[in-house]
Amino acid sequence: MANRTIMAAGNWKMNKTPAEASAFVEGLKPLVAGATTEVVVGVPFVALSGVLAAAKGSNVKVAAQNVHWEANGAYTGEISCGMLKEMGVEYVIVGHSERREYFGETNEMINKKARAILNAGMLPIICCGETLTQREQGVTAEHVRYQIKVALLGLSAEEMMKSVIAYEPIWAIGTGKTASDEQAEEVCAIIRQLLVELYGTEVAETTRILYGGSVNAGNAKVLFGMPNIDGGLVGGASLKHDGFTAIVLA
Repeated sequence: MANRTIMAAGNWKMNKTPAEASAFVEGLKPLVAGATTEVVVGVPFVALSGVLAAAKGSNVKVAAQNVHWEANGAYTGEISCGMLKEMGVEYVIVGHSERREYFGETNEMINKKARAILNAGMLPIICCGETLTQREQGVTAEHVRYQIKVALLGLSAEEMMKSVIAYEPIWAIGTGKTASDEQAEEVCAIIRQLLVELYGTEVAETTRILYGGSVNAGNAKVLFGMPNIDGGLVGGASLKHDGFTAIVLA
């Protein structure tokens, strides 16, 4: 394993009011102050301002959970990269399976978002993953490779090294089911091999690949110890101090 910094990224989804979010980060800061892991919280748009203020001067970094690819325009209810960048957001999660499933996001849209994020000077966390049917039919590798290939279209080697990929088997998100350590490692290795094919070994060895899908304090250490897993995109367990801190310190 190359010298890649482990990342513990919390995806809060549609949870916590602005006041709750700021208070949570205030409480989180002393708990993770000494962490060697990169700590990221992905918070709702309305909580970004308060969380950024609360995280200022600490090692907690802030991610948005989505963004639009256009710089501005008649896109009611959407948020642009320029808006997030001006606030001080560093990371943006794109292509989460919930966005794909409930809001019809396509691989092409995710590609446009990833390029817009990088052009704005922020960093994308690009999600991919298969359904239970796809796993049972044995097409996980083809499906994930296709998602990633389209999502990365037009990204330079330099941009790729700044980006993060998060593999989340859809059948393991919020279900309590976790891919076995071996299953998670196998797909993350497939993704890294694809990066070798697309960009060469140096880029593939530099790029971080996270695992997501019911990551918790109990399984984080073993998962993060796998050669091709560089941390986690954490859902429910990132909403409580003790659970998320245990994952960060794993």
